[in-house]
Parts: sequence; C-alpha cells; structure tokens
Amino acid sequence: MGFSEILWSALGIGLVGWVIYSFNRLVRDRTLLREAWSGIDVQLKRRSSLAPNLIECVKGYANYEKFTLERIAEIRTQAGQSETLRQRNENENALTDQLKHLFALVESYPELRANNNFLELQKELTEIESQIQYSRRYYNGATRNYNIRAQSFPSVLVAAIFGFQSEEFFEIETATERANPEVKL
Repeated sequence: MGFSEILWSALGIGLVGWVIYSFNRLVRDRTLLREAWSGIDVQLKRRSSLAPNLIECVKGYANYEKFTLERIAEIRTQAGQSETLRQRNENENALTDQLKHLFALVESYPELRANNNFLELQKELTEIESQIQYSRRYYNGATRNYNIRAQSFPSVLVAAIFGFQSEEFFEIETATERANPEVKL
C-alpha cells in the first residue's frame, strides 16, 4: 500500500468521522430544543387548565363581561389545537392578552379582588407566567444554538444531507407585552 492510498484512506476516515461527529451534534442540539419546547408546553398546559377556573370565578361577579370570558375559552381551545409553532405562538400571545384584559376588568369589581379563590388563582397564574417566560428563554437559547449549528459551515452540509431544518423562536408578538409598564405611585 502506497503513501497516496494511505493518505486517501486517512482522508476518507476523517471525512466519515467528521460527518458522524457533525450529525451527532445536530441530533444533540435538536433533542435539547425538543426538551426546551416540552418545558414551555408543560407551562402552557398548566395555564390552559387554570383558565376555566378563572372564568368560573369571574362569572359570578361579572356577568356582563361575557364576551371576554367566551373569548378566553375560544382562544384556549384554539391554542390546544395549533398545528405549528407559529400558530401556537399567535394563540398563546392572544390568550395572554385576553387574560391581561380580564385582570384589568377585575379592577372594577372590588368584591372579586377580595375573593380568596380569585386571589389564589391570580397568584398561580402569575407563577405560571413567570415559568413560561423562563421556559421561553431556555427554548429560544436552545433554538439559537441549534440554528447556528445547522446553518454554519461546514455542518450546514451535514444538516442539508440529513434534513435538519432551522427552527422558529417562540417570540412575544403582542404590543402589550412590548409596551412600557404603567407605574402608579
């Protein structure tokens, strides 16, 4: 076996090794991305299961706010039936807006604001929203890492061969969440 044959064999083995290494890194990053989405999904399901309790609690005090309560129920159903991340993102952002609107309406009902059940539900929702924010940051970080690997040369070649696609971020789309908070002193 001559020097050129050994060189070609070493290059071939090196290329195969590099493809395997790149493939495994992409699989690892995609798995972390899916795990991160699972964390968001758990919190979104917790929030979704809390919404009917909030609606029932508010119904007794705010019968004429029926449209808001029905809208929350409708968006909650749509969010659960979302087929893509983009649809889920839009529906969850709409649900967040409606829940904020609900809490704004509650300000008009002092007896509801004093209700222990409502206060406990509000506290739990605040905790869930905080966990959603944390999970969203983790997911977006995992998405960033995966997309960088899937789009960077030379791993983009392995990504293209094996069908690794870029993923979308789970972003805040609502104007109310981007707006400056109102501070009352």
